[in-house]
Amino acid sequence: MRTSEHIIAALMLGTALVAAPAFAFDGAPVNQRDTAIPVVSGPPAALTKPPAASAQDSFKALEYAADIDGYAVAQWKLGRMYAAGDGVVRNDLRAFDYFSRIAKDHAQDSPSSPQAALVANAFVALARYYLNGIPNSSVKSDPDRAREMLYYAASYFGSADAQFDLARLYLKTANASANDLTYGTRWLGLAASKGQRQAQAMLGQMLFSGDRLPPQRARGLMWMALASDGANNPDEAWIKDSYNQALSRASEDDRAMAAQMLKYWLQGRHD
Repeated sequence: MRTSEHIIAALMLGTALVAAPAFAFDGAPVNQRDTAIPVVSGPPAALTKPPAASAQDSFKALEYAADIDGYAVAQWKLGRMYAAGDGVVRNDLRAFDYFSRIAKDHAQDSPSSPQAALVANAFVALARYYLNGIPNSSVKSDPDRAREMLYYAASYFGSADAQFDLARLYLKTANASANDLTYGTRWLGLAASKGQRQAQAMLGQMLFSGDRLPPQRARGLMWMALASDGANNPDEAWIKDSYNQALSRASEDDRAMAAQMLKYWLQGRHD
């Protein structure tokens, strides 16, 4: 059974989604966890470690490519490693430095360039650092700077991750205004339409429960079903939990309408 049929069948039967091949959207980068660094699909081929190379040799080659040659892809890879403590001692300041180089040197790259996604990811990573700051460093919390970086990555590069983070800034603002809500839901919808699972789940929750939006239970259930399919990482458990809770509360009509909406949405993606 194809994944699209799997989701629709689960909706119609009112059953929880089980593990299945993830539905392929448009390849937009998707956050795997709500932390400092975005994740894209696998390291670039140019950074794949040769079988005979030691980890130390590979790391030195990566540093040379980043520091001497100034390759953005190497800088991005090192930024991720230092931010996550992957193979190195975690060092957010070094990660910040590598992402800053990318943003400084490649902000004007074409949105259609091969490395546009990682440049956008660098902007998102920097924005997240600016939201909270880095303890015991010169990088202080600067929400306005964070918003500027997210807006640039969201509008110029069309980054789904940036659109989602920007939406949350608007929607989670204390005493959010009507304009904040309008902007937030607009960015959230854009990110959801690109397959950003967290955006789909959040939009679905808001629509299903009528949270700051007019209730549309079937449409909300559709978005949560899409988000739940393929959300198999432990830190995405909340997405499946949210969907399953909504599914248990949905009426038979809600499920049937959601399945029909999902069918049309998936058809539109392939037309």
